[in-house]
Amino acid sequence: MSKPNIIYIFADQWRKQAVGYRNEDPVITPNIDQFAGESLVFENALSCTPLCSPHRAALLTGKYPQSNGVYTNCKIGADVMLRPEEVCIGDVLKQAGYDTGYIGKWHLDLPEENVCLEPASGARGWDAYTPPGLKRHGFEFWYSYGAYDNHLEPHYWKDNANMISVKQWSLEHETDVALEYIQKHCDNENPFALFVSWNPPHSPFELVPQTYKAVYANRPLKLRPNVQAESLMAHTGEPFDRGMENLERYTRDYFAAITGLDQQFGRILDAVRDLGIEGNTLIVLSSDHGELMGSHGLMAKHSWHEESVGIPCLMRWPGQVKEGSTSLLFNSVDIMPTLLGLAEIPIPSFVEGRDFSNVIIGQDEQTDVSSAFLCAFPGRKEVIEQFAKQGLDNRKYGWRAVRTHQYTYVIHRGYEPGEKTQRFLYDLKKDPYQLDPLIVTEASSHEVTAELERELQAWLLKTGDRFELY
Repeated sequence: MSKPNIIYIFADQWRKQAVGYRNEDPVITPNIDQFAGESLVFENALSCTPLCSPHRAALLTGKYPQSNGVYTNCKIGADVMLRPEEVCIGDVLKQAGYDTGYIGKWHLDLPEENVCLEPASGARGWDAYTPPGLKRHGFEFWYSYGAYDNHLEPHYWKDNANMISVKQWSLEHETDVALEYIQKHCDNENPFALFVSWNPPHSPFELVPQTYKAVYANRPLKLRPNVQAESLMAHTGEPFDRGMENLERYTRDYFAAITGLDQQFGRILDAVRDLGIEGNTLIVLSSDHGELMGSHGLMAKHSWHEESVGIPCLMRWPGQVKEGSTSLLFNSVDIMPTLLGLAEIPIPSFVEGRDFSNVIIGQDEQTDVSSAFLCAFPGRKEVIEQFAKQGLDNRKYGWRAVRTHQYTYVIHRGYEPGEKTQRFLYDLKKDPYQLDPLIVTEASSHEVTAELERELQAWLLKTGDRFELY
């Protein structure tokens, strides 16, 4: 069997509930819905650390943040980046004979302003130009940027420091570039692997073309039952009426971006079909983490709630990947080894994720995976400095969790020094919106929490995590 072309597409801050076929958020996604009917849909795809850079590093290396070092975002004031010596999926695919390409948001390099006040590339803030070499981790074709959120006027770099500025919605423009790449490589002797990283529906939510905004302008808006508007307004300090108006506008714009995402995804599907490469092309559609959008009184991500850690994930490879759905607990670190397994490429020994390719193609029906490990760390510069002043390691704090098919068990040691450790147990079957967690004082006092605490301890040992349970 010849190795498949691979098109891996992932959006930023797209939660699993925000897609039409799930019948949860009222989002219009006809192309994705049709694709879901032709694909394997992962009902329990998870972001191991629901933040941009950590998920990306886990996706590419198959290793948890504790091992790859990317435990928070690559940002101003933080010495965090994907190390050049890490071996990533791009490196492995290139060595195996693939033509490799990367388009869109990278967010795994050290911001240039951390080392130079006036970078020649023009990168500012968290942004960076990543030059050719080890830091591109095997991706030969490069049309990318570090972190930049002006979706309507994006910019990119190729193989030199000359910034390419564009006045076009970033998602549409990156799809144009992706289509050119696919057209150019579809008849090559080597298979190709193209990774496309779309920034929308990431905030600022309003930066969406009016064409898509108009779709939702007069449609009834349904917020999730766990949206806690009063708590959210208390966090933002906004008057309730104004806060609710903003939340509803954000939600409509968020949905609008996803409808635009759906249309651009449809263009890629059409091209793959029209070029005659559909039968030997593995297409994956996913995201890096979710968006809370008012659920539990919170915005953005970095929490253990399903709106934050739950991500869409769909795979299609006609005749190879089985169609339907799977309840497999599929974590960020599992993506790299599973893609390599599907391409029948040896998986590096250092990889910490699991190769589920046999499950995906239907050769194995069951796995021994009982839980997925989730984690988050204090990452703000001023907070890291607070920990350091007290002689504390910030990476021993934050929260850790195990997610099973029925439960999420969380231990939260806090994002700042001195916070009280808290334990929560969510029964996802009885309480799918996570509105009524069990507040746990002693894990040993409850049969389920006692077992899940042992499970979490095993994950800490396995990953070399310095987090302390007490």
